[in-house]
Amino acid sequence: QRTAQACTALAFNLRRKSEFLVALADYSIKCFDTVSKELVSWMRGHESSVFSISVHASGRYAITTSSDTAQLWDLDTFQRKRKLNIRQSVGIQKVFFLPLSNTILSCFKDNSIFAWECDTLSCRYQLPAPPESSSILYKVFAVTRDGRILAAGGKSNHLHLWCLDAKQLFRIIQMPTKVRAIRHLEFLPDSFDAGSNQVLGVLSQDGIMRFINTQTCKLLFEIGSLDEGISSSVISPHGRYIASIMENGSLNIYSVQALTQEINKPPPPLVKVIEDVPKRKLNSGDLKMKVTTGRVQRPAKSRENRMQTRVLKQDLAGSFENKENELSDGLNKKRLQILLKGYGEYPMKYRMFIWRSLLQLPENHTAFSSLEDKGVHVAFLNLHKKYPIRSRKLLRVLQRTLSALAHWSAIFSDTPYLPLLAFPFVKLFQNNQLICFEVVATLIINWCQHWFEYFPNPPINILSMIENVLAFHDRELLQHYIAHDITSQLYAWPLLETIFSEVLTREEWLKLFDNVFSNHPSFLLMTVVAYNICSRAPLLNCSLKDDFEYFFHHRNNLDISVVIREVYRLMDTTPTEIHPNSMLHVFAALTKGQYPVFNQYPKFIVDYQTQERERIRNDELDYLRERQMVEDMQAEVDQQRVEDEAWYQKQELLRKAEETRRELLLQEEEKMMQQRQRLASVKRELKVKEMHLQDATRRRFLKMQQDQREMELRRLDDEIERKVHMRDQEIATTAKDLEMRHLELESQKRLYEKNLTRNQEAVAKEMREDADAFRRKVDLEEHMFHKLIETDQTQNQKTQKLIEENLAEAEQACLNADWRIEALRKQRCDDLQRQECYREVARLLRENRRTETEVVDAMMGEEARKWEEAKEKDFHLKSEKKASALADASRKCFLQKETNDALEHAGHAHRKAASRDQNGQVASSCLPRTSQLNDILEMDSSTCNSSVY
Repeated sequence: QRTAQACTALAFNLRRKSEFLVALADYSIKCFDTVSKELVSWMRGHESSVFSISVHASGRYAITTSSDTAQLWDLDTFQRKRKLNIRQSVGIQKVFFLPLSNTILSCFKDNSIFAWECDTLSCRYQLPAPPESSSILYKVFAVTRDGRILAAGGKSNHLHLWCLDAKQLFRIIQMPTKVRAIRHLEFLPDSFDAGSNQVLGVLSQDGIMRFINTQTCKLLFEIGSLDEGISSSVISPHGRYIASIMENGSLNIYSVQALTQEINKPPPPLVKVIEDVPKRKLNSGDLKMKVTTGRVQRPAKSRENRMQTRVLKQDLAGSFENKENELSDGLNKKRLQILLKGYGEYPMKYRMFIWRSLLQLPENHTAFSSLEDKGVHVAFLNLHKKYPIRSRKLLRVLQRTLSALAHWSAIFSDTPYLPLLAFPFVKLFQNNQLICFEVVATLIINWCQHWFEYFPNPPINILSMIENVLAFHDRELLQHYIAHDITSQLYAWPLLETIFSEVLTREEWLKLFDNVFSNHPSFLLMTVVAYNICSRAPLLNCSLKDDFEYFFHHRNNLDISVVIREVYRLMDTTPTEIHPNSMLHVFAALTKGQYPVFNQYPKFIVDYQTQERERIRNDELDYLRERQMVEDMQAEVDQQRVEDEAWYQKQELLRKAEETRRELLLQEEEKMMQQRQRLASVKRELKVKEMHLQDATRRRFLKMQQDQREMELRRLDDEIERKVHMRDQEIATTAKDLEMRHLELESQKRLYEKNLTRNQEAVAKEMREDADAFRRKVDLEEHMFHKLIETDQTQNQKTQKLIEENLAEAEQACLNADWRIEALRKQRCDDLQRQECYREVARLLRENRRTETEVVDAMMGEEARKWEEAKEKDFHLKSEKKASALADASRKCFLQKETNDALEHAGHAHRKAASRDQNGQVASSCLPRTSQLNDILEMDSSTCNSSVY
């Protein structure tokens, strides 16, 4: 059911099980049917929120309780039977039916408790006051199912148990020290106790509900925890389940059988058997169970702790009170006017009730819901910017009320002063938007008559009425206005469009509108004249226009009672020909069911303004769209500029890094040449030492005698083994040097690839490739030259280097293709942007295209000429390459010839050494070394030849 109001209390178990009662925030009670899903009845009579509904066991009667009254309703006819009136200083705590009886128990805030007979409403008894030693202010109550025991608690850890049969306090239970206040009490039913419930559930301020045995005063079990407290709880009629609403909004269902075994136990058997060993009784600690989950803090509820007295008044005028729901028929306007003139204002407590009666509000819920369902009107979407209200709730209610008015009539969407006109009523009726809307609509229809005939200008006819009345009653003041060029749009219209809310306080404004709503619609216009006349002294002293504007837009030191008396005097003394009564219609209330059509305005002007506003809104949207486009373009340009600057900086860093790497590469090459030279010198020293040792051995061998030849041969064998070992070490050292050289070449290759991939210019690339080719050629010649001494290079290095160069060239080609693709993409984006941003210069673009075509033709001619020139230079380059190739071939032949000569010279030297050898064994032992040397030289020769090829 959509009630449009907050729910304050619920009640079920009526005579018709499909019906239930709902108490709403507008102080009314509604009855709904769950089967037909329709409203059955609507009951009124309370003047404050209903916080409790108690239903009789038969389901025929119900008691609704508010802070100031309790009312007994007949649910068959939905009529009120009786009403409990009390003094205003004494509040009602709770009124409810005792179970399975016709007794009504009323508990007041001064701790007095009375019992009443339901049928006759006669007082049966009153419970005595509790002892002063344990006196607490009762807040919560619970009664057993048999209606004999009453439990009461409050802001204390004490519980009072009253025996309603004996009408006396028979037990005081002290809860644990953790309990400081009791929020809810409820007895736990038992199937075998015949309604004399002994287990009481106590919900304390910490959110934990403790179940205690009122006879043994033992704690049986607990539900809830400090982390997840209980907000409210209810027990099923059979006592099997406990439903609890937690403070975090969740609903927990507890099984009583799972929590304790002390409930629903069958009575003990009649036959008892004496046993030798008694059974151990259950300990209360064994039966305790806790449920712990998270907890959300809730604001503490305010509690009244004042001791108050109670006075019961039996209502005998039942026929009059049964008509209080009929607001419009229950009051007499003449009597209200007499009361108003006597006291000057209506009582604050009954003011809203009287206003609704005077204005005869129809309360068309369906019609208002249809207006409200249309949502916020487009004219009030930005209301918070023009009227920044601190309270978001008040702003939202104002926005909805204005939107409903705009949906009701199109004129109100263009009325600039409508928020000022409606704001006082919105602030007054912010909790009931239907009443607020109907009050404002009634005000516009009756007290704002003829205001919109000159729209969008102020109502000239209404202002003329005010000026005529002012001229009749105070011509001097009007002449003063005329002398200082002050028109009625300055001294009358600001008061009307704000309905005096800017110049009066809240109490003064309420007092004024008590009189406005009780009189003819012309009373409001007379109030403007009276306000000017009563303020004539300060107004006659004003001479500047700003002073007049300030006066009529701010509060002034003026007694509103004097103004109201002056209004009544003007109403009585104004001639008929200029009196607004003759020009304004009498009060007309809103129609029931549907609201009347409001079209008292120039429709063509409103339609024109609507069209203009729509056009302006579309223009504004176009402007915002174009501005957003320009901002996006500017952001893209800025981003492109930042990216370009970053790219240039990166290129500069890459160039510097490339130069640094080149310097490191030159240094490494220089170090490598120095290491080669040191290695060659070490090898020469070793050869020299070897020759010296051979000569010394040979001289010692000639001087020694024949008998020492064998020992000399062994010594020579040792010397040969030592030389072989030295040769192995030399070979191992050379192999390590080759590995170091290979690692250096790998590092050099990586540096070269990194530098080569970052090169951006094709011409520089070709120059580096030529330089690298020249350097490789020089290195190859030096390598062949050094191969004459020792082989330290293989053919794999050149092949690998060629593969790496080809790979680097391929990567460079891929990078160039990526750069061209990126350039084409950027060019395409620039073309699209130019097409969107510069459409207005299309003619110039076409001229530029023709010019570009001519330039392209010229460039193509220049390109053809350049290609011819490039072909000539290419032919010249090929001839130079052929000459260089011939020179390379001649050098290679020279190197080959020198290599062969060296090999022949080495073989000739070895043959001479063999002929000079006198010992056959020594010669035979040396021969393998000579053949080994020949193999090495032949291998070097083949390696050199393969390198040349």
